[in-house]
Amino acid sequence: MADAGDVRRLALALPHVAEIESDGFDFRVADKGFVWSYPERRPGKPRLIRTDIAVLFVGDEAEKQALLLGEPGVFFTTPGYDGWPLVMLRLAEVDVERLAELVTDAWRMRAPGALVGEADGLPSAELG
Repeated sequence: MADAGDVRRLALALPHVAEIESDGFDFRVADKGFVWSYPERRPGKPRLIRTDIAVLFVGDEAEKQALLLGEPGVFFTTPGYDGWPLVMLRLAEVDVERLAELVTDAWRMRAPGALVGEADGLPSAELG
C-alpha cells in the first residue's frame, strides 16, 4: 500500500524535479506536471485536495483507456478530465514498486530527452 510520502520520495528521486507548494503534493519537470494530488470537486462544496489519490500524466488517450479498463479498482477519471491524458490513481491500491513505475513513466513522458537519459543511468533502487 502506497501513500503520499511514497509519491514525494519517488518523485524527488528523479532528476530536475520541482515540488510546487500546495495543500497536497505537486511535482513538475521542465515546468510540466507529471504527478499531483487529486483536487476533488463536488457540487456546492469547496474543492478538497485528496492526498490519497494521485493524478498521473499518462501520455495519450489510448494509455488512459487501457489503464481505466484494465484496472478500474486502481484507476479512475472524472468528466473534468475528459480529453486530457490524465488518470487518477488510488494510492492504497498499489504497492510502492508499482507506484515507482507509474511515477517514473509519467516523469519520462514529461521530461526533455536529455533528462530522461540521466534517469536511465540511475539504479532502480533510487527510483523505487
